[in-house]
Order: sequence, then C-alpha cells, then structure tokens
Amino acid sequence: MPSSTQNIDQRRVVGVEAEIVTNVTSTDFPGHWPNEDHSWDINKFKQSFKVVFHKNSPLFAEFDLIHIDASIANTFRRILLAEVATLAIETVYVSNNTSIIQDEVLSHRLGLIPLTGDKAALRAMKWYTKAAPGEAARYPTDEDTIVLHLRAACERLPGAKKSETDPDKLYKNHSVHARDLIFEPAGKQVQTFAANPVRAANPDILIAKLRPGQEIDVTMHCVKGIGQDHAKFSPVATASYRLLPLIKIKKPILGRAAERFAACFPKGVIAFEADPNTGEKMAVVGNARNDTVSREVLRHEEFKGFVELGRVRDHFIFSIESSGQFDADELFLSAVATLKAKCTYLKRDTQRMLKKQALDARSGRDQSRLKRGDRGWME
Repeated sequence: MPSSTQNIDQRRVVGVEAEIVTNVTSTDFPGHWPNEDHSWDINKFKQSFKVVFHKNSPLFAEFDLIHIDASIANTFRRILLAEVATLAIETVYVSNNTSIIQDEVLSHRLGLIPLTGDKAALRAMKWYTKAAPGEAARYPTDEDTIVLHLRAACERLPGAKKSETDPDKLYKNHSVHARDLIFEPAGKQVQTFAANPVRAANPDILIAKLRPGQEIDVTMHCVKGIGQDHAKFSPVATASYRLLPLIKIKKPILGRAAERFAACFPKGVIAFEADPNTGEKMAVVGNARNDTVSREVLRHEEFKGFVELGRVRDHFIFSIESSGQFDADELFLSAVATLKAKCTYLKRDTQRMLKKQALDARSGRDQSRLKRGDRGWME
C-alpha cells in the first residue's frame, strides 16, 4: 500500500480542511507531551533521519528529507539561494557597442548568463576584493579573475536576393548568443582549465540581435560571489520544498463516483482497483506526491466524510534546479557543508564569549575584594 495511506502518527500530520489548516503548532520540544522525553539526541536523530532520492540529473534533483525540523530544511533552501559561491561576470569593459542595446542593459544581460567550467578549478579560485578607500589599487590576477571576450559584427551576405526576408539568408552574425563568449586563460588557468574551459552553461541564450554595420566588442571580468550580493551569483534557478501530501480514503468510493473523485486530484494521484466484495471500480491512493492539496475534493458534498487530507509536517519533498555551474546534488552537499561551518563558528564564538564572561566575573569579584579591603584599612 502506498506510504501516503499508511497509519502515520497524527502528531506528525497537519490537517487540511475546507476552510482551515489544523495542528500547525510545533510539538518537537521537551515537556510538551507529559511523561515523554523529546529532548534532541544525536543517536536518535541518526536512526530516524532519512534522505531518499527520486530524481537526480545534473540540472535537477528531487529528494525527500524525512524526520527533520522545518527550520533545518528552510536553512538548506536559503543557503542554496544565497550562500553557495559561484562564478559570474562582474565587470564589463565596452570597447565598441553600436547595437540598439544600451551598454548598461548589455552588461546586465551578460552578468546574468550562467557560466560553467572545470569544477575543481572554479572552487579553488580565490575571492577578488576591491581596494578600500585610501588603499592602493588592487589588480585582478589569474587566481581570482576569469577573462572573457565577446566580439561580433554583422555583415550582409553577398548574393542575397532583394526579396529575401529570412535574416539567416540575408545577414552573417545577426544573432549574438552565449556560445560566442570566448574564454582567454591567463597564467595557471591555461593548465587548470585545459580540459574544461569556462563557457556559458546554456550556449543558446540570445544576447543581442544585430544588423549590417552594427558591432559588439566587450571584455568581461568574472569573479566569485554569493547570491546575497547579487542574484547572478545564485547557483540555482530555484530551490524549494513542500510537505508530503497525505490522503486517507475513509470509506470505499466505487463506480462512477470513483471517477469523479479521481477528477478532483491531479493526474496519477488516484488509481483504481477492483473492489474485493463487488468487483466494481474502487478509488485508491496511487501517488500522493503528485497532489497539490488544492482541496477541490472538499467542495463536493458527495465526498463529505469519505476522505481526509493532510500533510506530514516532518517529511519534505525538496527540489533543486541548478543553473548549470555545478550539479544539483553537489549544490545540496555544499549547502550542508556551509551549515556545518556556520555551526562550528557559532560553537567557537559561544565558547569564547562564555570564557570572557567567566574572566570578567572573576575580575569583578577580585576588584570588589580589593575595594572592601581598602575601606577596612581606611576605617
């Protein structure tokens, strides 16, 4: 029987009714349930937590995070959007641009093009930082900057008919695409990016359209950054999660009613089986993962009391759509590593703070003793 119809503890279920959502308050803390210990334990977490992959390709991954708090799932989502470092075009030097696209709009388009290349070399790149006011100028190096060039000039094809209207038969280089970005390695980049040079992750992205006499000649500097600085550095097109839908059929739904019942849900959510008693078509839960919990079925009076909808509060269906620089599953592992580093820093700083407080308290007691001794001597 599908997992969505199994007997799940009602404490884990968020009820979905026609007008309200019930059981939304978190209960995962000590003392909420009498005579039960719900304090967090690492061994208990290791036994209960699960990660189950359903789809995994370089550009898209869908997996389940089971028995985890919503705050942790949301932390992974936010880190994916804003704190995993990627390479993107930061500075555009325009030598010539006679297209109809203004320089600043062209620069913006170029900056949003996802880039890819040798993953190990991209991760090993250093961070480029601009000089602060009053400091000496800092110049790009082969360790922190990638240089790309874009040169395109539109020309009329000789021999084209005057009545021709197809631009492909009239002009040469009339469309400028992301594939036209040329990587020019410098220094160690010749070796590190030899097998997998930097290029556009999607070569078919249209940058501009030209006509005879129009030309684009620009040089671009690419640096590492994170999404919280600018969306162009975000490694994902989207990262999202949703709770696992729960559908419980409480009474048999047979015949034509079963077909009407199935029409209330997205395709594939409800399947049909033969009723063991009558042999009629009977509605059963096929794949609850496809359900969008629209509550359409609750609008129909004939199904009142026949079905119960909900969501499992600690079962997250996580989706990651990579922009192309790194594989989707690699991005999730990077998010886990980032969270681990944050916890390490927090633990270190907390220990320092507590140690400082203890030293301050001890120093205060010593000074208090000295003052009391001074007053006693003066008296």
